[in-house]
Amino acid sequence: RPGLALCAGCGGRIQDPFLLRVSPDLEWHVACLKCAECGQPLDETCTCFLRDGKAYCKRDYSRLFGIKCAQCRAAFSSSDLVMRARDHVYHLECFRCAACGRQLLPGDQFCLRERDLLCRADHGPAPDGAAA
Repeated sequence: RPGLALCAGCGGRIQDPFLLRVSPDLEWHVACLKCAECGQPLDETCTCFLRDGKAYCKRDYSRLFGIKCAQCRAAFSSSDLVMRARDHVYHLECFRCAACGRQLLPGDQFCLRERDLLCRADHGPAPDGAAA
């Protein structure tokens, strides 16, 4: 197979004795498989993520394309507990009333107005479908 494959990184023929296959149809010279953002070599010892034909290390892929907290805009780690309101996702500590700062807990009634969470005391009567 070496000599027949084209490197997805540089476009050249792979004539090396070893190549890296990232997905069923993308093959790379060992030296060409690097994170498109930070340049970290991506070999068999680390996780590689693909997006639009580019390879990324886990840190950069998460930073660039991962879901971020609607309040603080930071990425989530795999161990984070989250709260959801419609299509917004929050860290537990970020799920707070925008008016009074009180942390909202599971079971609390709240209203989501544009990007602002409001506790029951601060949002008044909720319009139909706005309270959770």
